[in-house]
Amino acid sequence: MRFLSLQSHVAYGYVGNRAATFPLQRLGHEVWAVNTVEFSNHTGYGAWRGRAASAEQVGEIVQGIEALGLFSRCDGLLTGYVGDAALADVVLDTAGRVRAANPRAVWCCDPVLGDIDTGVYVKPGIEAFFRERAIPAADLVTPNHFELELLTGRKVSTLDQALAAARLLLQGPRLALITSLRRADAPGDTIEMVAVTHEAAWRIETPMIGFPIAPNGTGDAVAALFTAHWISGDEIPEALGKAASSIFAVLEATQAMGERELQLVAAQDRLVAPPRVFRAERL
Repeated sequence: MRFLSLQSHVAYGYVGNRAATFPLQRLGHEVWAVNTVEFSNHTGYGAWRGRAASAEQVGEIVQGIEALGLFSRCDGLLTGYVGDAALADVVLDTAGRVRAANPRAVWCCDPVLGDIDTGVYVKPGIEAFFRERAIPAADLVTPNHFELELLTGRKVSTLDQALAAARLLLQGPRLALITSLRRADAPGDTIEMVAVTHEAAWRIETPMIGFPIAPNGTGDAVAALFTAHWISGDEIPEALGKAASSIFAVLEATQAMGERELQLVAAQDRLVAPPRVFRAERL
């Protein structure tokens, strides 16, 4: 398949387009990566160099791809970190252009806003953009636990609360995928992902892998993997199982190597054929 991906880029590490592009390519898909920022490294290090791309620059690159007649062949649009509120119109305009060329194209909107251990790490205006404009227009939304609470204004401590909050986001999207769920009524040594539609929900659980510093970019990789499996024809629970198994295998390899960054290249064979397979259960 072919994906247009508007996300962040770092020279060192694996977040945004760096976390999404290689896994998709390793699965055999084509990725047209458009970078919304150019940083030396992700902001979790506390210091970085680089800058956000201007809305004009991103828009011109998108238009250049469109001019080649490629949008009619685009199967999926991935959007994630938006470095500046000025890029909001470009993201929405891109989605409209892709859909006009191929109404079957699926838009996966990853509302990158922050995480439990960092809080909000985006500029003012980005949260409102995702909540009011991007998510209602998307097909699939992939928040982490922190972002789910932030976007819905609800505290999520139980599975029932997670399902109720996720369904609040389904005012446009067909599906919400909570890419990491840490709830009070679950074992502390596990982490979950939950996929929710209006009619049904599925949960998958994997062991929690302990790190001195948890790798960034896992949500970006999961969103890309799940989207690829889902729109290639897998049912939701199968797509969820494949994405969870792959990211667990990568995290396991990353821990064994003592690295801080996701070892997507070193663990590429595990990414495609995970040694341990996890299966989703219907709730």
